[in-house]
Amino acid sequence: MHLLARLRDLVGRRHVLTSASATRRFRRGYRTGEGRVLAVVRPGTLLEQFLAFEAIIAAGRIVIVQAANTGLTGGSTPDGDDYDRDVVIISTLRLDTIHLLGDGEQVVCLPGATLHALEARLARVGRQPHSVIGSSCIGASVVGGVCNNSGGALIRRGPAYTQCALFAQVTSDGRVVLVNHLGLRLGNTPQEILSRLEAGQFGPDETEHDPARACSDRSYGETVRHIDADTPARFNADTGRLFEAAGSAGRVMVLAVRLDSFPRDAQLADFYIGSNDPAELTAIRRHILGSFTDLPVQGEYLHRDAFDIAERYGKDVFLAIRRLGTKRLPTFFAAKARFDALCERLHLSTALSDRLLQTIADLAPRHLPARMYAFRDRYEHHLLLRMADGGIAEAEAYLGRIFPSASGDWFRCTGDEGAKAFLHRFAAAGAAVRYRQLHPRTVADIVALDVALPRNTRAWFETLPPAITERLLHRLYYGHFFCHVFHQDYVVRSGADPLAIEHEMWALLDARGAEYPAEHNVGHLYPAKPALAAHYRALDPCNCLNPGIGQTSRKPGWR
Repeated sequence: MHLLARLRDLVGRRHVLTSASATRRFRRGYRTGEGRVLAVVRPGTLLEQFLAFEAIIAAGRIVIVQAANTGLTGGSTPDGDDYDRDVVIISTLRLDTIHLLGDGEQVVCLPGATLHALEARLARVGRQPHSVIGSSCIGASVVGGVCNNSGGALIRRGPAYTQCALFAQVTSDGRVVLVNHLGLRLGNTPQEILSRLEAGQFGPDETEHDPARACSDRSYGETVRHIDADTPARFNADTGRLFEAAGSAGRVMVLAVRLDSFPRDAQLADFYIGSNDPAELTAIRRHILGSFTDLPVQGEYLHRDAFDIAERYGKDVFLAIRRLGTKRLPTFFAAKARFDALCERLHLSTALSDRLLQTIADLAPRHLPARMYAFRDRYEHHLLLRMADGGIAEAEAYLGRIFPSASGDWFRCTGDEGAKAFLHRFAAAGAAVRYRQLHPRTVADIVALDVALPRNTRAWFETLPPAITERLLHRLYYGHFFCHVFHQDYVVRSGADPLAIEHEMWALLDARGAEYPAEHNVGHLYPAKPALAAHYRALDPCNCLNPGIGQTSRKPGWR
């Protein structure tokens, strides 16, 4: 085929993957989504990526741009085999360069750069990134976070957002254009712009600082403090955070983003709070957001049931991160994907790797601190609070004043306890996926909802009708408590209809004034609201990049 030959000329034969086994880990989503592809293209330079994109568009094919493929709603993979054109995935993982601007006050990240790499790079200059690893996004890319308006766990910084990006776009008449809104003067032609950017051939004289273009969500710290507002603090369809690449969900091909970084906190302290009364946690949230001088760094909620599932079925990920570090995790997951592909080719169970990893984890001793296990036994609701610098004394004095109570208590974590508590919380989402893999006879599927509640909601803990609960094996609640963003995973009994249950859940959420999805974007699971669909259509009038996202049209020209 002429297109495949052209792509091989551009990026090299070994970086154009066409076999089912070679493309498996790229065309199958982390939690959901899968479909056929003509090829997976792995460019090694920005210019190769741009030229490959031009070739695919000129051939009339669909393009899905993918980085780490850690999304939870299937938005970075094909969804089924009913597209009217061949699909080509452009994988950006080889393009992982990070440039620091000035003394690191800002960064420019290429499309394959990961959050953990950015965090490590900035740590050397005493700075911090806009986000940190999330509940299931270990190894996630920086650009993917911006494209999906990923919310993250950092209360003071809000969702991943920028108005400064470099991207390729397809016009209504099918032409590919390069749009440079990075604020870097790099030249005029794609070859000059992309080559100079990748090589870092720009200095202070070529760097513009336009006050009208933000490189982070500067207002979120105030937004989240409005505890009596009847709207959520953040959600994917919020029109205030849809701007070009931000919230684009692959509707343009992003080649670089420019983002703010932040001074590193001099001191951090973690507090572990347990309670049997949700109203007690509500009072804590409202008091801290409404009265504290310093906002928390993070505030993560974990229900006892999610604690238990994560304690067993997230244990191998927990131990892998503790022993290998986040830097090696993408290699670990890639090796697992290759092993799963081999099992599939040999007609073995694709859950074999999960069973092996779970067996190893089960043999390991208990991995959480004793005080966490004690609070698990005593309390249904768990809140992890991280404060920085002046906020530490403020939190310690407040918690010491209100606890112990009839329904709750707290303790200040040691450094090791705090690290393990937050890592345990972040293992929760992956644990649900592992549970599903190991119980195929009793589990139909997982309904995973990503929910933003209004900031003034007091009855945040969900009560479901018996008609729904009787069809569920487990309900797993965890999330970013102070932002009122919750991840709600429902393990559906075998024989029940997960899609019907999900639609029933949507009706309940609508009645509560919730917005969903909150931070994982619509993917192929949620319908895009009109403003979000309009954003996609304005970015991609030909409908040739990631068509069908948000349950929109898959046809050329949005027919």
